[in-house]
Amino acid sequence: MKKTPNYVKDRISLNVLANSVENAAACYQAAEGHVILGVLSKNYPTDEAAIADMKLYQEATDNALSVGLGAGDPNQSNMVTRLAGVLQPQHVNQVFTGVGPSRALLGQSETIVNGLVSPTGKVGYVNIATGPLSSQTPAAEVPIETAIAMLKDMGGSSIKYFPMKGLAHKEEYKAVAEACAKYDFYLEPTGGIDLENFEEIVQIAVDAGVKKIIPHVYSSIIDSTTGDTRPEDVVTLYATVKKILG
Repeated sequence: MKKTPNYVKDRISLNVLANSVENAAACYQAAEGHVILGVLSKNYPTDEAAIADMKLYQEATDNALSVGLGAGDPNQSNMVTRLAGVLQPQHVNQVFTGVGPSRALLGQSETIVNGLVSPTGKVGYVNIATGPLSSQTPAAEVPIETAIAMLKDMGGSSIKYFPMKGLAHKEEYKAVAEACAKYDFYLEPTGGIDLENFEEIVQIAVDAGVKKIIPHVYSSIIDSTTGDTRPEDVVTLYATVKKILG
């Protein structure tokens, strides 16, 4: 199975949530395969149940599976690591402290493993205390370049910048994007991204020179009645990405 996501022009891949295998397949088709489908570990009572179900998603989307925590829940970190080792998905969502264990159990460097860092209110600094225990303690605010170096030390692929609250942390986000470009690291903006602000958020990362960008667009494109991600909105996002990249 293919272990790396499909990127538009080798640069951008979408990340959206899938409510069912059918919904995942529809979204995959809507983006012509340039998407990874988030399935949340928090929704399963056991590893066995998650593995059985997530394998169906892998089969329906050529392994475009993103193993998720569940709203960045640090208590899901160990479960995500275990699932990643078995499933070998294209993408793994992790808190900062979960990156090393996930990479070790994956046993290969192709799968994207992100590390969650949060805005601090200070440009050039991020909070890395996002683990099960560390998230309950005072913030650990470090320079973004230090966070990137630590993630590289642990085998991470990208910064998951969450919660962005859309463009509420715009100047901080720009600094993060510039650091990712400078230090050859991928970037995954997450939180409060919708059809209105998506283009500007992605454009900032592209303009900064980030090599690979994986924007997460979640609740804003989910049908509140069915719980499905709307494939027509994925079509819109995909068209926007193609426009940005020319």
